[in-house]
Amino acid sequence: MPIPKKTLEDLEFNFVVDSISKYCVTSLGKELLSDLGPQYEFTDINFSLNLVSEYLSSLENDNNFPNHVFESISKDLKIIDIENSQLDIESFRKIKVVVELTISHIKFLKKFKEYYKNIFLLVEFLLVEKNIINEINSVIDKFGLIKDNASIDLLEIRKGINTTKSKIRQSFSSALNSYNASGYLDEIKESTIDNRRVLAVKAMHRRKVKGQIMGSSKTGIIVYIEPQETLVQSRKLQDFLYDEDQEIKRILKELTSFLRPYISLLKNYQSYLAKIDVIYSKAKYANEINGIKPNLSRDKVIFLKNAFHPLLYCNNKSLGIKTYPQTIELNKGNRIIVISGPNAGGKSITLKTIGLLQLMIQSGILIPVHQSSEISVFQNIVSDIGDNQSIENQLSTYSYRLKNMNNFLRKCNSETLFLIDEFGTGSDPELGGALAEIFLEVFYERESFGVITTHYSNLKLLADELPNMSNANMQFNDKTLEPTFNLIVGQAGSSFTFEVAQKNGIPYSIINRAKKKIERGKVRFDATIAKLQKQRLELDKTTNSLKDEESKFRKENEKLDITNDKIKSKLIKYQELFDSNQRMIIAGNKLNEIAQRYFNDNKKRNLVSEVLKLVDTLNSKRKIVNFSKIKFDINKNIKTQETLNKELKVIRKEKKINKSITLNKKKVLVELKLGDKVRLEDGISVGTIDKIEKNKATVNYGTFITKVDLSRLEYVK
Repeated sequence: MPIPKKTLEDLEFNFVVDSISKYCVTSLGKELLSDLGPQYEFTDINFSLNLVSEYLSSLENDNNFPNHVFESISKDLKIIDIENSQLDIESFRKIKVVVELTISHIKFLKKFKEYYKNIFLLVEFLLVEKNIINEINSVIDKFGLIKDNASIDLLEIRKGINTTKSKIRQSFSSALNSYNASGYLDEIKESTIDNRRVLAVKAMHRRKVKGQIMGSSKTGIIVYIEPQETLVQSRKLQDFLYDEDQEIKRILKELTSFLRPYISLLKNYQSYLAKIDVIYSKAKYANEINGIKPNLSRDKVIFLKNAFHPLLYCNNKSLGIKTYPQTIELNKGNRIIVISGPNAGGKSITLKTIGLLQLMIQSGILIPVHQSSEISVFQNIVSDIGDNQSIENQLSTYSYRLKNMNNFLRKCNSETLFLIDEFGTGSDPELGGALAEIFLEVFYERESFGVITTHYSNLKLLADELPNMSNANMQFNDKTLEPTFNLIVGQAGSSFTFEVAQKNGIPYSIINRAKKKIERGKVRFDATIAKLQKQRLELDKTTNSLKDEESKFRKENEKLDITNDKIKSKLIKYQELFDSNQRMIIAGNKLNEIAQRYFNDNKKRNLVSEVLKLVDTLNSKRKIVNFSKIKFDINKNIKTQETLNKELKVIRKEKKINKSITLNKKKVLVELKLGDKVRLEDGISVGTIDKIEKNKATVNYGTFITKVDLSRLEYVK
């Protein structure tokens, strides 16, 4: 299924193609690039990337590829295919260049096929036909002229031409001297008409000069006459020239007929050179953006480390502005990421970076990422980015987005990557957010992969509740309110609504009133809830049928509690597995450093000592975990829509109750100091306090650092 044109436009793929085409040196190469688009077969994509990667390496070493500049011979090949047709000399020159270039490439790739294994496959079965060059060279010289010995008849004709031209010169010189001595000629003596030399005879003496009158001057004083002796030879020369022209046509027809059996081969030669031009252009563009080929995986995964948006990178580089890279990962255990945070923080750029790099990879274009990055192939890539208001179709932004979502629902499956910017906007926040939440749940159930940006709290909450979905935020400096353009995965971001308003000069009194309005709204909402609960209790007392329903509800609630405990247990096991992986990564990095030092100094004693220290350190922290018992049944995690909705309602209700209890508790500051081991309430990860400032502590967890209130921390012995 082809990628929608809308997606290519949203992700500005055409600008990347335009940037690549600037490096093309042939018209056919540019034509091929104009049709460039994503591929869907893993093998084809891998081969295309290898071609560009190999050519890129040639730009960085001494094994430079031969020149491949040529002019298209497509029209000439069509003429050859016509019986009794004749090419002109220029066409043969272009064909000769194509053949010579292709043969030089074949020789080069045979010599260096160990370095360019994939590119060599393009010419492996191309025949080397030097006969084409030899035949053209036997007829046409290096100046583009027909050789005298192209045929025996042509040689004789040209000998006759040269002899006749010599006689013309002799006869004209004789007549010129004779008539000049008689005083019949004007001072200029001679002139040229139609490339023929004529005598400038005074009009009064025109009857005394034998020959053919070719013209006269404007005043009529001079009459131009070709002498009789020269006229005879000139007519003879015209006959020879006619014969020459006919013989040349015959020779060119014969040469054209000679090429007819090679039409298919010549097409292959030209096709190869056009492909090389595209590969060359991609390699030059990769050199410009520091593009590489990441690890291409058959499993569904996107791991982009230090990834740059290529268009933004090039633009910023020309302006001398720093571009911030992003690191993000999608896999089967974390298929969907919800990015939140303030506007102008880089959410949309991150979204576009992921989508554009995916399109580039599937189009055989190297991407600007770290070499440890990994990426796979998606059959569908769909997007909804920017304001899509359609005046032509009389659609509002929200109507267009709903129409787009309907298309998503038809296409989304486990082979789909979806990218949605400002998900759910364009309608009433509460109603639009609810509908967006259902859409997201459907995408989740269909095992699609995707990234969305949003400000809606319910979508952030959903990402926090579902096991294979996570929150992320674009980090903001909460003091300066400036974006850091750093993506933090695992935590939702604040929109900093009031803080940004205050920074932009909105009076504090207005902001304070807004805050109080929100609190009053919450109170009214809670009061309404309480009133409804009383009404329900009264109905329960008067209606026996509702008692039965209540009993059923309790049973369902118990089942949900069991399910909730299982989910919590799985989350704990995931955390333990994550902690174990982090320790292994740290140990691996340390071991790599030890290996590097041994590589530099080659001291085995130091190597053994450092390895033993590392082993002792690991053993001191070792905790026996039987991972074989941690098994996850994917089928059990796939719930029906109805069950999922019930679970979400219960979890949200518990969170509201817990939050209400927490607010009513009297906050007591824990007496903590620098260096204490602490953890969050109800948390399991243990960190160390690095800094305490204004009732807030900076806690270092080893792999990340966070800032939290002291009241939320527990002391760990």
